[in-house]
Amino acid sequence: MNLTDFEAERSRLTAIASRILGSSADAEDMVQEAWLRLSRADQVDDPAAWLTTVTTRLCLDDLRKRGTRAVTEAEVCAGAASVDPEADPGADAVLAERVGDAMQVVLDGLAPAERAAFVLHDVFGYPFDEISAILGRSGTAVRQLASRARRKVQGVPEPVASQAARAESHRVVDAFLTAARGGDLAALLLLLAPDAVMRADLVGQKMGTDPLYDGAPAVAARLNGARGAAPVTIDGELGAAWIQAGAVKVAFVFHVEAGQVREVELIADRDVLATMDVVRTRKTS
Repeated sequence: MNLTDFEAERSRLTAIASRILGSSADAEDMVQEAWLRLSRADQVDDPAAWLTTVTTRLCLDDLRKRGTRAVTEAEVCAGAASVDPEADPGADAVLAERVGDAMQVVLDGLAPAERAAFVLHDVFGYPFDEISAILGRSGTAVRQLASRARRKVQGVPEPVASQAARAESHRVVDAFLTAARGGDLAALLLLLAPDAVMRADLVGQKMGTDPLYDGAPAVAARLNGARGAAPVTIDGELGAAWIQAGAVKVAFVFHVEAGQVREVELIADRDVLATMDVVRTRKTS
């Protein structure tokens, strides 16, 4: 991509970054950094998509470092996702200007990944499969992030059923991690859905992990005896991580349904890890 082609993408990228960061000046810095990284990259098959991914992740890393969780007026955002971002390179900028005139940053309530999923889907109309690729997270994860974010910006309390499901999820994951550290294969199999899967990102695969562990026996065998993974919260949800010298090297994100673990994400890509709020919950035995 030459500079002329990049300039055609700049308005779209700046619009997305502005909505995520809540600052036009900071957004321009993120977009410029993305361009510099692209100029140093060896070969990129889809520069526009690559720039969207890198710009979004740079914004998330910046938010995480600053601890900033600014959000926008929900009633305006809820009706804003009517423009196809691929229809016109400048469409996102037009949308951002229209939405920006009517909204202001009012709360400090969204985690970075929640904000990105909400902005990309609800404001700019990106489909979840594209957001999944941008954030380096599973489709299940990005839908949950967007749903939580939407509820927060609309000021809607979490339903009692959702609160109960969240508590149950934490209980299941805690029991799962205890069984994994203790080498209790039978308990792991009981806590896993029969069709459970674990997916590893490309970095995790380079570290020796298979791309997919399909079925409860495969997932249980892979995680059985995993003492090195410390219990953490990941974007507010209970998970696990391998931490070395204070840095997260691998994160395990669990998705629970009906009282069983149905999906595990193994994330080792440091660019993706940088976008996640990972907080250690307690020391392991």
